[in-house]
Amino acid sequence: MKTLVLVEHGDGKVHDATLATVTAAGKLGSVAALVCGDGEEAAKAAAAAATVAGVDKVLLASGPAYAQMLAENVAALIVPLMDDYDALLCNASSNGKNVAPRVAALLDVMQLSDIISVEGDKTFTRPIYAGNAIATVESSDPKLVITVRGTAFAKAASEGGSAGVENVSGPGDQGLSSFGGCESVKSDRPELTSAKVIVSGGRALKDAETFKEVILPLADKLGAGVGASRAAVDAGYVPNDYQVGQTGKIVAPQVYIAVGISGAIQHLAGMKDSKTIIAINKDEDAPIFQVADIGLVGDLFKIVPELTGKL
Repeated sequence: MKTLVLVEHGDGKVHDATLATVTAAGKLGSVAALVCGDGEEAAKAAAAAATVAGVDKVLLASGPAYAQMLAENVAALIVPLMDDYDALLCNASSNGKNVAPRVAALLDVMQLSDIISVEGDKTFTRPIYAGNAIATVESSDPKLVITVRGTAFAKAASEGGSAGVENVSGPGDQGLSSFGGCESVKSDRPELTSAKVIVSGGRALKDAETFKEVILPLADKLGAGVGASRAAVDAGYVPNDYQVGQTGKIVAPQVYIAVGISGAIQHLAGMKDSKTIIAINKDEDAPIFQVADIGLVGDLFKIVPELTGKL
C-alpha cells in the first residue's frame, strides 16, 4: 500500500505530531510526505521531511496558494495526487481535521478519524465515548482518508532518512477562502503536545492571578508545559490553547501533574494516556484519582508551593 502523509511544519521543521503520523503510515506501506508552503520556508520543511526515518519520497507543493495551508487549496491539490496513493494520513490536529474531511468528500469516501492503532490494511481502532470504549473499524472504500492521534504512536526519528524531493503542482488558489492573519502565543515553555512534563490547573485555583502564582513556579522548576481544564479556561484563568481534554489538546507526556482538577470525563479523554499521572486534590473521591498513579489528598495552596520549594 502506498500512503501519503500531509506534513505540518513551522520554522523549517517538521512538527512532532507528523513524526507520529509517519510511524502510523509506515504500518500500512511505503510513505510519501507532502509539504505545502511557499518559498524558502517550504524548501526547508521539505529538506527536513526528507531526513525523517521511514519517508521514501517528499512531494513539495510551493506557491502563494499553499503558504498558509488553507484547507480549500490543499484539498484541491491532494485529490489528483491520490490517483497514485491508497491512503492519505493527516495529524488529528485542527489543520488535519480541516483538510481531511474535504479530501474525503471530494473522493466520495468515508473518513477514519483519530485512529490509535493499525490492525490491518484497512482495519483500525479509534476511541469513542470520550475514550471510554475503543471501536475497531474496517473500511470498504477504495481510498483511505485517515486522521491519526499522535500520542498513540511513537515518533519517527527526525534524522536517518534520505528521501528525494519532487516538486508537484496543483490547481492553485480556489478562491474560496483567504488568510486574514494569525495571532500566535510565544512561550519559552514546551508546547503541550510535545512536552515531556505537563502541569495542569483546574477551576479550584480560583482566578487567573492565583493560577499564575501556584502553577507557573512549579512548571518553571520542572521545565514543564502548562495546561488547564476546560473549566479553568472557561473561567478565564488561561487562554484557550492551554486546554487539555476532549475539546482541547490530546497529550501523553511522561509526567502529567493535575492540580485542582476533579477529572471530568472530557478532561480524562485528553490526558489519561500519560505515562505517570500525579493528582493533587482536596476531594478524595474526585474521579481524577481513579486514573492517577500517585494521588495526594490535601490543600493545593499549601502542597504545591511546598513541593515547588523542595525542587
